[in-house]
Amino acid sequence: MNTSTQNRLAGETSPYLQQHAANPVHWHPWDEQALALAAQQDKPILLSIGYSSCHWCHVMAHESFEDPATAQVMNELFVNIKVDREERPDLDKVYQLAHAALNRRNGGWPLTMFLTPGDLIPFFGGTYFPETARHGLPGFSDMLQRVADFYRRNRDDVQKQSAAMEHFFESLDSAASEQATPLDRELIDQTRNELEQSFDPRHGGFGRAPKFPHPTNIDRALRYWHASTAPGATEDLKALHIAEYTLEKMALGGIFDQLGGGFYRYSVDDYWMIPHFEKMLYDNGPLLALYVDAWNATGETLFKRIVQETASWAIREMQSAEGGYYSSLDADSDGEEGKYYRWQRDDVRDILSDDEYLLCAVHFGLDQPPNFDGQWHLHTYVSETGLSNRFTRTTGEVSAVLASAKGKLLEARDGRVAPGRDEKVLTAWNALMIKGMARAGRCLQRKEFVASAERAVGFIRAVLWRDGRLLATYKDDQARLPAYLDDYAFLLDALVELLQARWRLEDLVFATRLADALIDHFADPHDGGFFFTADDHERLIHRPKPLADEAMPSGNGIAAQVLNRLGHLLGETRYLTAAENTVHAASGYLRQSGMAHASLTNAYEEMLVPPEIVILRGDIVTLQEWSTAIVRDYAPHRLTFCIPGDAEVLPNALADKSPIGGATAAYICKGTVCSEPVTDFDAFIEHMHGGR
Repeated sequence: MNTSTQNRLAGETSPYLQQHAANPVHWHPWDEQALALAAQQDKPILLSIGYSSCHWCHVMAHESFEDPATAQVMNELFVNIKVDREERPDLDKVYQLAHAALNRRNGGWPLTMFLTPGDLIPFFGGTYFPETARHGLPGFSDMLQRVADFYRRNRDDVQKQSAAMEHFFESLDSAASEQATPLDRELIDQTRNELEQSFDPRHGGFGRAPKFPHPTNIDRALRYWHASTAPGATEDLKALHIAEYTLEKMALGGIFDQLGGGFYRYSVDDYWMIPHFEKMLYDNGPLLALYVDAWNATGETLFKRIVQETASWAIREMQSAEGGYYSSLDADSDGEEGKYYRWQRDDVRDILSDDEYLLCAVHFGLDQPPNFDGQWHLHTYVSETGLSNRFTRTTGEVSAVLASAKGKLLEARDGRVAPGRDEKVLTAWNALMIKGMARAGRCLQRKEFVASAERAVGFIRAVLWRDGRLLATYKDDQARLPAYLDDYAFLLDALVELLQARWRLEDLVFATRLADALIDHFADPHDGGFFFTADDHERLIHRPKPLADEAMPSGNGIAAQVLNRLGHLLGETRYLTAAENTVHAASGYLRQSGMAHASLTNAYEEMLVPPEIVILRGDIVTLQEWSTAIVRDYAPHRLTFCIPGDAEVLPNALADKSPIGGATAAYICKGTVCSEPVTDFDAFIEHMHGGR
């Protein structure tokens, strides 16, 4: 690349920003130099926010940012700032909120906002704009001229708009405390009803296309079913069906990579058939953990296979040699969305044996009309059981033939031009995958999955943990940017999961340091809950306190749940109080829509009924036997820690739970009450499974 043609993005590590380094647009990163330049020249800022695997970001870049004529207009009229929303979710959250206020609808990516210099308040904005007017959208160059002209000629209106936007953000700050209400069990039942009303009984999932996985809502449905299996309760089979049917449809659909494993971002149709083809780490981590839970709950072998294939994909394609997990795979390859994943029927026939093709054609619908631009995106039309019945073969034989065929097709696909991979290592997204990998390793007894999670944690501690604080992102030997709420909350949650897969005191110490930093730097001491940015973060036009689940679970919801759990484990009232304050701060929003706040609903449920914490102490071999006996339980409110009997320097709350007379002992605690130590294996099993 000719560096003489590069703009200021050339020095950035973000792959997304590097994609625009050779644009004729005079792009700046978001920094003091760019903001000062806008104020000095009295030019409005054109803020463009996107990410490397965003299809429409690529389209707008090709149409407009690579066009010299459009770039000339941008350079003359604006100071142009490009932001990677994955590195700067703080900026993205603030300006997505502003977009919603200006346009009365949600935004998306690419986000295109126009800010006043100096105070950085947006006065106009949108998302994707085409090069020429179409589909009701103005042409980008024409719009640029009109926006700049409006800014020059209507300063009073711009100032009024800025004042209105500031008032909007102030109203957000006061809304939570004004809406806080007493909480009760009825709120949890209300969320259950919302899930059923939104459920798509025909195709699974919630609502209509585009269909997103919404793992937090599926998790809630599983939890409702589990609570209904308690002695004396009426089993909620509808809640189980909502979760199980949705997970089955997704697993068999085109939203799951039937050859290589891993889930794509979302389905563009109601049927989970054709996805938007980007693969995001933040989707696959929570879905990995969810499918483990579904396998434990139902024993459905399909769910176990999805766990194995998703975890294997993450290790094979997304884990760096250093240990951290990469961020995403692009939707596009060779200039076309989904090109890497689609097939011509004759190509499949040429690759496979006659027997393999016979089964694959029926299994993947190659005997049906094409489903994607005259080609086929693989999607399960006939299940393995259906193939077994149709061809009078055992399911074992069918599985073996399909496994052989999929291996050959995957090898052939590997020879194609692959989608681009964003090799940023993001702390929060890594934490989501660490949790999923640790749970998969523990419940499936797959040591390589636990080892993968350990490598990622080791990388974060070595590279992204400095002087008692986290950094948010790493790329090209540079760790940078102060971490956000999600980084701390998700990593704390992941460490608690990893400690259940194998005990390591240094991880517990790391967890407590994260919890302390989370409370010290992010907690709202007046109204409760946690801000998205730390108290010493760069000052922005708004300091958000996000409560709802979005593509990722709510940082406030995860923080409340894991602090409650850690508080009970260690007997630390500071953690318990912070968790309780967070849930109460969100109470008004929970009552408005529990479904949108499923993570906080989980936290509230565990405030009402404290988690069950099982501490096993003894020799390694016996601990393995005892823990294996209950590891396949679906017990969403249970935490199990196997601590070797000779472990030293334990916190006070754990130090007094020791082996009895050299024999293995189980301590079963709920809230502040623990059982007498159980030293008989059969009695332990009866205690854990009695009544269910």
